[in-house]
Amino acid sequence: MIDSLFSLLEGFLVALTWQNLLYCFIGVMLGMIIGILPGLGPVSGTALLIPITFGMEPVSAIIMLSGIFYGSMYGGTITSVLVNVPGEAASVITCIDGYEMTKQGRAGTALGVAAIGSFIGGIVAVMVLTFVGPFLSSVALKFGPPEFFSIMLLGMLMIVALMGKSLIRGLIAAFIGLLLSMVGQDIVSGEYRFTFNSFHLMEGIDFAVMAMGLFGISEILINAENPARVGKPPKVKGLLPRREEWPSTLKAVGRGTSIGMILGLIPGANSIIASTFSYILEKKVSKDPSRFGKGAIEGVAGPETANNAHSGAALIPLFSLGLPSSPTMAVILGAFIMHGLTPGPTLFTNNPDFVWGLIASMFIGNVMLLILNLPLVGMWAKIAMVPYKLLFPIILMVIFLGTYSLNGSLWDVGMMMVFGIIGYIMKKLDIPISAMIVTFILGSQLESSMLQSLSISTEGFLIFFLRPISTVIMLITIVVFAMSIYSTIKNKRSNLEADVEI
Repeated sequence: MIDSLFSLLEGFLVALTWQNLLYCFIGVMLGMIIGILPGLGPVSGTALLIPITFGMEPVSAIIMLSGIFYGSMYGGTITSVLVNVPGEAASVITCIDGYEMTKQGRAGTALGVAAIGSFIGGIVAVMVLTFVGPFLSSVALKFGPPEFFSIMLLGMLMIVALMGKSLIRGLIAAFIGLLLSMVGQDIVSGEYRFTFNSFHLMEGIDFAVMAMGLFGISEILINAENPARVGKPPKVKGLLPRREEWPSTLKAVGRGTSIGMILGLIPGANSIIASTFSYILEKKVSKDPSRFGKGAIEGVAGPETANNAHSGAALIPLFSLGLPSSPTMAVILGAFIMHGLTPGPTLFTNNPDFVWGLIASMFIGNVMLLILNLPLVGMWAKIAMVPYKLLFPIILMVIFLGTYSLNGSLWDVGMMMVFGIIGYIMKKLDIPISAMIVTFILGSQLESSMLQSLSISTEGFLIFFLRPISTVIMLITIVVFAMSIYSTIKNKRSNLEADVEI
């Protein structure tokens, strides 16, 4: 613990340089805007802005991208409360009671509670990252190829099982991602595969090109079908709860922090699940559940805290195990790799300045967000009123310029458009893009770990069941897969029975 504190102090020396303070500020500002604008979210926003980090120092680049991630969680709250339009998916729950409070003239209180809860949840999550991250990394250093194969397989399966409504659709997305990850040079034989004799594909598919197409272009196409219409935002006054509301509010913040922290460690359990679970819990423990849906302050405090605690906790498995626990973490993992960094057990030992500088910047970023969030709430609300006919061309211009700037290649622009259409089709068919992007990123590492395991094994694939840690993880994987199949069959039976009754 003492070592972690000294390392964190050294991290503040990195984070407090004027360049990194500037990039942190830019990141949280952009994150706020991305969270506020309907149709954009942390995944799309982070993916779209990866190209502008090229040429930056790795620590500055990831500080800015991380700021976009947790900043968007703050931003999504504002339009949810003021105009009943969630800026990003996790803020849908906030609309339920947040907008009701606005109609009662308590918009300021709802936003104040959300900001306080978000700040507490974010800070606690970063503190846990400070002390738990190095410990997990030291444990993971004892892992060999079989253990890494097992844990990556478990992580991918949980994302497939939890992120989509259908296990079959999730497996389809995962298979596509794994297939695309194999394009390029075989890591063992050195032979080129799935390149169709195109030299553009010999180095594999560019992650940034794929991400901007799958998330950016597809989001524009989906939202262009039904552009949101919002009215004039209400006035905001009185940012703090009443005296008698403080005890229940603080209890909701505490429960939300715990829920967000726990779910942030589980691959696939994204912030939507955290905020939803928090709302359900608050309603269950309330003495008067009938208040919920009518402007209950706990219905805003709990989910918003869980939302931001999740975003900080999600960095723990990424830093210590190299395992993304959400779609946005998968995009940030891709950014790590593009900047020559490998998240995992060796990150804390090989790149201490980077790790602790980033962690320290998250403390600073959360303070910046608390200061920015309330005084400028009127300005943030007006940003949400930007007409789609103006917003979409601007986003498209950013996407096309960003893609072309990667390698100065029109091939990349064409590939990005192809992935945009693929992403649009996947969303229309309800096939989870997150499962595809995670398996694409982890595919090469999964293949490498499997081949290394088999090369040191005299028992073939049994090696994954002959080592204690790997055996436990593989058994958990089998249980998760069996439960997913059971859940899918049960849901289909329920739907069939409902159709018969109709």
